[in-house]
Amino acid sequence: MREGLIASIASVLPMPIIMVGAQEQLLYANQAAEQFFAMGVGLLLRQTLTELLPFGSPLLQLVQQARERGASIAERNVDLTTPRLGERLADVTLTPAADEGSVILLLQERSLAQRIDRQLLYRGAARSMSGMAAVLAHEIKNPLAGIRGAAQLLEETVPPADRSLAQLICNEADRIRTLIDRMESFGDPMALSRAAVNIHEVLDRVKRVAETSFGRRLRIVEVYDPSLPPVWGDRDNLIQAFMNIVRNAADAAPPENGEIVLTTAYRPGVRIAVSGTGQKYRLSLPLEVTVRDNGPGISADLLPYIFDPFITTKSHGAGLGLPLVAKIVADHGGVIECESQPRRTLFRVLLPVASAETKQHQNESAHA
Repeated sequence: MREGLIASIASVLPMPIIMVGAQEQLLYANQAAEQFFAMGVGLLLRQTLTELLPFGSPLLQLVQQARERGASIAERNVDLTTPRLGERLADVTLTPAADEGSVILLLQERSLAQRIDRQLLYRGAARSMSGMAAVLAHEIKNPLAGIRGAAQLLEETVPPADRSLAQLICNEADRIRTLIDRMESFGDPMALSRAAVNIHEVLDRVKRVAETSFGRRLRIVEVYDPSLPPVWGDRDNLIQAFMNIVRNAADAAPPENGEIVLTTAYRPGVRIAVSGTGQKYRLSLPLEVTVRDNGPGISADLLPYIFDPFITTKSHGAGLGLPLVAKIVADHGGVIECESQPRRTLFRVLLPVASAETKQHQNESAHA
């Protein structure tokens, strides 16, 4: 009777709960687990944990550790992504059961709202950059112009053997000015010129530029959903954001057999309440754009920080391209994420569609 009561309680809990046996076979799954794995309980109980998880999932090791220690284990941000289920990221708690070798797993999936919180951190970093750029522009640009002007005068008077030094001063002054100009682009923009934008036209523009310049040696593949609704956004800003992502992918792709895959899809997502102009409105981010390359990948140590300013793997990079992308996506109310492993680095951008609801909110904001 006690076991039946526990099962009844677990069945109504909103978190997915499963029990696995000593041979990794599933012994129990509640209703939330059915929804999480998109599979009925009858079919779930004919699976093993290995069949449900991605290859080499760390969750399998955690299950074994829980058995060996005979104590609960908790782990955050466990990647449970599979081709069938799509992206899944969850916090996991594992507890040994009374049956020999059995382990109970409780999963708490990270929500879209938590991803948006991370985007707000990126936007805050960008605004800090804006303040820094304003100080630099005021305190450095003017004396920098004086230094460059003096170097140009010296170039005309010094012996030919020393002119290269004067040219070096001019070139470095120009480089510093360009860096400051790029930092100023992080400033809070004027209101975005939002409209219904065909995301495929944006990507086609980016692809044409890539094929005629920095991506000439690459194969660029399009996997588009032609039925996608338009994005509610600023066309020029979106072109700039995806141009930066594709340029990074082109830099990372190998010289031989380099490939970039552009994908669009409609993912009916979680709808969340967002504070607007004194009221709350509902935001959905169902439009997904991914850019994937077959380069060497981003190291696990660097991956959490790639959207922070001045973080770069390029010998001549300033580390401002991806932070600017994150800011543009955040300004659109979207989400950007990256996952990477050798020969597969993927940037995922989730954006709102141009629905009557978003247009109404935009009109209300304009008249507020």
